[in-house]
Amino acid sequence: MASTGASMTRPLTADLFITLDGYAKGDRSSAYFGMLGPELEHWIEREIEQPQIVVMGRVTYQTLAHYDDGSGRLAKMPKILVSRTLTEASWGETEIVNSDEALIALKRKQGSPMRIMGSVSLVQRLLHARALDRLRLVVFPIVLGDTGSEPVFADVGDLPLDLITTEVLDGRLVVLDYRPTA
Repeated sequence: MASTGASMTRPLTADLFITLDGYAKGDRSSAYFGMLGPELEHWIEREIEQPQIVVMGRVTYQTLAHYDDGSGRLAKMPKILVSRTLTEASWGETEIVNSDEALIALKRKQGSPMRIMGSVSLVQRLLHARALDRLRLVVFPIVLGDTGSEPVFADVGDLPLDLITTEVLDGRLVVLDYRPTA
């Protein structure tokens, strides 16, 4: 549910990198679908520098933690791990919550904005529950009809969105920033 002036909830934003046909990854695709450019790198850096608590599901958390020796920028950021199976987290400052409801309850408390990175199944559940304030999609100009995996909008249902802003990166990627319609 979008925050209103009266409720004073902190915003919960989901950022996803997707293909034109809505996949979060491809079975044969490299990172960033092989299209990492200087403007996308700058966008990522700019977004990481914002005050925030990074929210991740178990798979994304374990994947990113595996590639970080503890000295990386994400390791030093406060994180919330949404997992029903993990009870311990050793990658930097990480709080574990065991349900989407617990995450939504944290959204109602004062604090830094929360931002989901990746974690497609978590984003799907929160979209279905209408619990996101913003959905930002970085759309890559590729169709992965045969090799795409993790369809972003599977099981989300109908969801009207209002476009907030658009931005073109590296002359080929489009950032679409949406707010769920009230």
